[in-house]
Amino acid sequence: MNNNVQKAQPSVGFIGLGVMGHRMLANMTAHGGFNITRAWDPDRQACELVKQAYPKIVISESAEDLVRDREVDVVYIASPPASHHAYALLAAAVSKAIYCEKPLGVNISSSSEMVNAVESAEVLNVVNFPFADSQPINFIESKLADNVIGDVTGVDLRLHFSSWPRDWQDTARWLTLREQGGFVREVVSHYVYLIERLFGPTKVVDAHVSFPDDPSLCETQFFASLECGGRNVSFAGGVGGIGPDVVEFTIWGTKTSFCLWDWNKLKSTNGSSWREELKELSDPRQDGYRRMLDNFRNALEGREHTMPSFQTALSVQTVIESILGGQN
Repeated sequence: MNNNVQKAQPSVGFIGLGVMGHRMLANMTAHGGFNITRAWDPDRQACELVKQAYPKIVISESAEDLVRDREVDVVYIASPPASHHAYALLAAAVSKAIYCEKPLGVNISSSSEMVNAVESAEVLNVVNFPFADSQPINFIESKLADNVIGDVTGVDLRLHFSSWPRDWQDTARWLTLREQGGFVREVVSHYVYLIERLFGPTKVVDAHVSFPDDPSLCETQFFASLECGGRNVSFAGGVGGIGPDVVEFTIWGTKTSFCLWDWNKLKSTNGSSWREELKELSDPRQDGYRRMLDNFRNALEGREHTMPSFQTALSVQTVIESILGGQN
């Protein structure tokens, strides 16, 4: 890449000031290694709220103005996925580094064009999959390498949400719509990335997705069988009912099995009962945010990093859209 940013605090411009934009604003501010100078969202109220909370941030007149602003080193894209294509191509055209939320997009052809654009422009391009540098995942990876797990006999993902979107996402209506939302794109993408990181390329063997009668609304239940590096992978999830959310990813081994639950908590078993791992992590969620942004700084400065590229995210998107019916 030809646009390494060697600044004490690289200047970041935010496109999209919804739930994820606000979360990243808070995390980058707490991290201290970034200077957030510009922001834009088509919702002017969202812009005003950011301006009140972060008075030093300049609200740009448009996304194009933000991308072309000479003060901006990095374009962070946190808008709904169907809009990523236009903003990424704008940034690539003016040789800006790009940090994009997942999924990369919802149309395979459009996302392929994004990959070609950033690779042709030789700009740094990364997608926000936090499992790229997560202590629980790094721990699992080391146990796989050391043969502590033994032979992997299967991998499971089990999801259940009492409502979709979740309470903290209720302002993002697009998440309820089949066109670009749904929990398969929003949540399962993370775990497709994870199995491809751990075990290699993945293909969908079989999938079934249930949708509401309203053709505009996203899925309510899904089952998928996948094959990854010769291993059987089973994904299942649904929405509805009363109870806590369930997010469990389990690697079943002949020596030791590991379960990643509630996103960033880890437990293991060698046949009797589950035991907690990484007890020293007092706040694994915040540790994950810090590691993610440290990892991104390494990428910006041309150092070794594990941030996933647009090409990696396209591989994930291809699996996700195949599960949903291969409409792209």
